[in-house]
Amino acid sequence: MAALPSETPTNQEDEKRHAAATALRWVRSGMVLGLGSGSTSAHFITLLGEKVQAGELQIQATATSQASEALARQLGIPLLEPRRGLRFDLTVDGADELDAQLQLMKGGGGALLREKVLKTASDYLLIIADSSKYVAQLGRFPLPLEVVPFALPWVLDAVEKLGGAPVVRPNQSQPDGLYRSDQGNLLVDCHFKVISEPEQLALQLQAVPGIVEHGLFLGMAQAAVVARGEQAVVVRAGQVDVEAEGFAELP
Repeated sequence: MAALPSETPTNQEDEKRHAAATALRWVRSGMVLGLGSGSTSAHFITLLGEKVQAGELQIQATATSQASEALARQLGIPLLEPRRGLRFDLTVDGADELDAQLQLMKGGGGALLREKVLKTASDYLLIIADSSKYVAQLGRFPLPLEVVPFALPWVLDAVEKLGGAPVVRPNQSQPDGLYRSDQGNLLVDCHFKVISEPEQLALQLQAVPGIVEHGLFLGMAQAAVVARGEQAVVVRAGQVDVEAEGFAELP
């Protein structure tokens, strides 16, 4: 595994923007893109919109969340509605955690279902992240679950038995005080602290009725761009990290 983030303080927003700008170098006119959610993806969408407005890129896209969709529309990015047969040349998205094997934890922003849907319709998933997201082992960040409201009590019981210390995500701006996804489902954050066997946990969660989707994205990303200060490296599963400047095309 490549060096993990150093203890030297960095400007996290600068790193997010640097990772986003690096990924944008590999976008080509004519591509159909999946646009991710979260703060790092917002940087990518903003930079992409600038290229579209300047006439430097002609692309079409679909977003993984209503927030990303609104930002893309505001910036004049042509948007496609979901339809049968729609495929994406490239989806660019962030992550809450990733490791050297490109195992991901996603969904901190509550868009994990749509993010996973677009990934399955994409030929290539490229993750963009600041150095704080690159971890030795998944689990420090709470694992999000999207849950059907009716099933919530039993889902909480099942996750508790798995050691997940589940907490229903609050949202005080809502009448019931609960956070809801774009699909109207509840979000449950599971505090495992350490996820030593992500594949096994994913299977266990998939078997719980009422869990619409979980935030473990395993074997899905082809590469990640991780910014560390002024440097950006490409992370690929089972390979040595390489400076991103060495790639003229997608890694």
